[in-house]
This record gives sequence, structure tokens and C-alpha cells, in this order.
Amino acid sequence: MTTNSQSTQAAAVQLAGRILLGVLFLLAGVGKLGNPAGTQAYIASAGLPLPLISYIGTLVIEIGGGLLLLVGYRARLVSVILAAFTLVAAAFFHHAFGDQNQFVHFMKNLAIAGGLLQIAAIGAGGFSLDNRRARATAPSFA
Repeated sequence: MTTNSQSTQAAAVQLAGRILLGVLFLLAGVGKLGNPAGTQAYIASAGLPLPLISYIGTLVIEIGGGLLLLVGYRARLVSVILAAFTLVAAAFFHHAFGDQNQFVHFMKNLAIAGGLLQIAAIGAGGFSLDNRRARATAPSFA
């Protein structure tokens, strides 16, 4: 196996990971658009202040962050923001560990945050706008 094919395979795997994580956030945000009152009530029931502001912030993070992750733009920063958001969501909405379902959701959120931190550590990969931008601004010595 050549280095070029290895890097292509790695870029494809990184793209697949970004798609899987990005779609998760994108669909969650779009789903919240369909029931703003219910989502705000759920936010308020968790004891968070300013449900409307929290709702808008959630939409921006989930839809915006999901889209940015999908295309691989500013992926390291976006991944850190999404990881922090996911950990906060786990702490506020899935902390009833006596409820098996809530415990599973809490652990899933931790796993999602772990995957996002991997993107933060290694970057978006070869098939991304970040990579395209880096190539466009790299000095040419040809």
C-alpha cells in the first residue's frame, strides 16, 4: 500500500466520521425547529435560564456546527464547541442515572464528545474545506 492511497483512505475515514457526527447535530437542530415551544419548555424544565435564548443558541450550535462539521470548515474549533455543548447537554438533561435510558443517553453524549475531540486533535482531514484552504494559502516553491 502506498502512502498516497493510505492518505486517501485516512481522508475518507475522516470524512465519514465528520458526516456521521455532523448529521447527528444537523438533524437534532432541524428537529427542534418543528416544536419551538416544546423545546423551550424542556429547556426550562431542566432549570436553565432564558429558554428562548437557550433555544436560539442551541439551533445555532446544532445546525450551524453540524453544517460546518459536514463540510470541514474550521473543524477543530467547531468540534471543541460541539464537544462542550454535548457535555453541557449531558450534565443538564441526562443526569438521572437511576433511569437506565438517561444513563445510556449520558454515556452516548460522552462518546460523541470523545469523537469530536478526536477531530479537534487531528483536524478535518483531506476531504474538507480546511484542507482546501490550507493548500490554497500554502507557499509554493515550484
